[in-house]
Amino acid sequence: MDLRSELLKSIWYAFTALDVEESGKVSKSQLKVLSHNLCTVLSIPHDPVALEDHFREDDDGPVSTQGYMPYLNKYILDKVKEGSFVKENVDELCWTLTAKKNYRPEKNGSFHLPDKDPFRLWCLFNFLSEDKYPLIMVPEEVEYLLKKICTAMSTELNCVELEDCISQDAVQQSGLTVWVFLEMMSSGKLTRGTDRESLSMAIEKVYREIVGEVLKEGYLWKKGQIRRNWTERWFKLRPSTLAYYVSEDCKECKGSIALDHNCCVELLPEKDGKRCMFCLKTLTRTYEMSASDTKQRKEWTSTIQTAIRLQAEGKSSLHVDLKLRRREQREQREKRRLAREEELQKLQALQGEKEEKLAELELLREAQRQAEALLEQDEQRRRQQREQLQQALEVQLREAEEARASMQAEMVLKEAEAERQRKRIQELEEMQQRLEEALHLEIKARQDEEAFRYAQARLLVEEEERMKALMALQEEQEDLILKTQREKQELRQEMESKSRALDEAQQQLEEVRANRHRVDQDVVAAQRKLRQASTNVKHWNVQMNRLMHPIRPGERKPSLGGSFSSGHGPSRRDSGLRLRQRSEDNHEAKENVGSSGGEAERRLSQANDRDMDIP
Repeated sequence: MDLRSELLKSIWYAFTALDVEESGKVSKSQLKVLSHNLCTVLSIPHDPVALEDHFREDDDGPVSTQGYMPYLNKYILDKVKEGSFVKENVDELCWTLTAKKNYRPEKNGSFHLPDKDPFRLWCLFNFLSEDKYPLIMVPEEVEYLLKKICTAMSTELNCVELEDCISQDAVQQSGLTVWVFLEMMSSGKLTRGTDRESLSMAIEKVYREIVGEVLKEGYLWKKGQIRRNWTERWFKLRPSTLAYYVSEDCKECKGSIALDHNCCVELLPEKDGKRCMFCLKTLTRTYEMSASDTKQRKEWTSTIQTAIRLQAEGKSSLHVDLKLRRREQREQREKRRLAREEELQKLQALQGEKEEKLAELELLREAQRQAEALLEQDEQRRRQQREQLQQALEVQLREAEEARASMQAEMVLKEAEAERQRKRIQELEEMQQRLEEALHLEIKARQDEEAFRYAQARLLVEEEERMKALMALQEEQEDLILKTQREKQELRQEMESKSRALDEAQQQLEEVRANRHRVDQDVVAAQRKLRQASTNVKHWNVQMNRLMHPIRPGERKPSLGGSFSSGHGPSRRDSGLRLRQRSEDNHEAKENVGSSGGEAERRLSQANDRDMDIP
C-alpha cells in the first residue's frame, strides 16, 4: 500500500465528516479550510487561488467527492514528499474532523476506551481495511487485530462474543465499518475482565507495531566498538533500521544500523560473562549484543532476519506484506469455494440428468410390459377367435351345401379381420423397434457416465503429480538449508582459528611488555648510578679546587691589573673552562641516559679523565 492510498483513506473520513446532510457534497468554504489544513500538516505550500480557479464553473455551490478528487491529486497529493511530514499529524487532523460527527461513546453508557485509544484503533482500522470505498474491514482482519491486542495483554480472545457480532447479516455481507468496530470495542464485551490501563497499553503496542512499523523493541546489552565495554541500550527495530537509545523514552539516539541484504545474524557462545549473545554483521562492522534470556535472543534474531528478508525482497513494511498475503489467501479460498460450488452444481446437474434418463428408461420398461400384456391379450383373443372359427367351420361344413352363400360372405369378413391382425402385428413390431432405441439411449448414458469418471480419475492423477513436484521443491529447500548450515559451521571454525591466533598475539605482546618493563628498570638503575657518579664528581672537584688553591694566612686577593694577575690568569681561566665543560658533559649524560646506558658510562669516564688532567 503506497503513501497516497494511506492518505486518501484518512482524507475520505474528513470529507465525509464535512458532509453533514450526507448528500455526497461539501461546500467550497469548508473545502478551503480542509485544503489549507492538509497543506499545513503535509508541509507543502497552499495556493488558495488554485482552488478558486479549479471550481470556477461550480460558482458557490457544493462540491462532490468526484469533483474534489482531481484538485486533491493535482495540487496536494502530487506535491507530497515522503519523509517531509509526520503521518500521525495528518491522521490526527482527519480523526478530529470525523470523530466530532460520528464517534459518540457516551450514547453506549459504558465508555471503555480512554485517551488516544479510539484514535489508534481508527488508524489500525484504516491500515487493515479493504482498498475500496466506503471503507470496511472484513471479519478475518477484525479477528486478526483483536488477537494481536489480546496477545499483547497476555489474554485470550472472547470468541463467543466475536462470533455473535460477526454473525449479523450486515456484517457478513459487507464487513465492519469503523464506527461499528469502535462501538464493539467500547462496549467491553470482547475484552471483558481486563482493566483500562492494560487495554490501553496493548492498543498502543499494536499501534506502534503495525502503523509505526516497529517490529520489536526492548533492552539489550551492546558491546562498544572502541572501549569494548558492555552497555544496556533500548533497541527499536524497523524494517530498514535497528536504532538504539539511552532509555525507552527514545529521546537520545546513540546510533542506528542500516539493514540490507548484505547483513546477517549469528549466535555467539558465552563470553566476557555475558550469555545469550548474538551478533549482527554488516559490510563495515560487526555488532555484538546480549539478550536477557534464550527466548528473547530467539525473538530478536528471528525478527532481525525477517527485516533483512524484507529488504532483500524490496519490501518496505512487514505488515503490509502480511496483509497482502492474507488477502491473497482469502481470494484463493473464495476461488476454491466457488470452484467447489461449481463442481457440486455440475455433479447435481449430471445426477439430475441421470435420474431423468433412469425415469425415461423405467417408463420405457413399463411401456414394454404393457405392450407384452397387450400381445398376450391379443393372442388369447386370436385363440378364442380360432376356436370360434373352427366351430363355425364345422357348422358350415355340416351346412355347406345349405349356406354356401352365407359362408362366402363369412370368408370375406374373415379376410378383413386377418388384414386388421396383420396391421396389429406391424404396430407391435414398430413398438419393439422404439424399445430397442430406448435401450441404445440407456447404453449411451452409461458410456457418458464412464467418460466423466475417467476425467475425474485424470484430475486425481494430475493432482498427485503436482504433489510430487511440491515434495521435490521441499527436498531442494531442505538441501539448501543443510548447505547453509555447513557454510555457517565453516565460518564458525574460521572465527575460532582467528581467535586462537589473536590469543597468541596477545601473549607475545605481554612478553614484549615484560621485557620492556625490565629494560625500564635497568634504565632507572643506570640513572641512579649516574646521579651518584655526578655527586661524587662534584665532591672531588670541590676537593681538588681546595687543594689547588690553598688559602694562606694574610693573603689578599690580587688585583686585576697586577703582575700576579697577569701571570696566573690563563691557568685559572683554563681551570674554569674545564670545570664548566665538565658540568655540561655531566648534564648531557643525564639527558641521554634513557637512550643508552653504555654511552652514559663512557661520557662519565671521559669526564673523570678530564678531571684527572686538571693541573
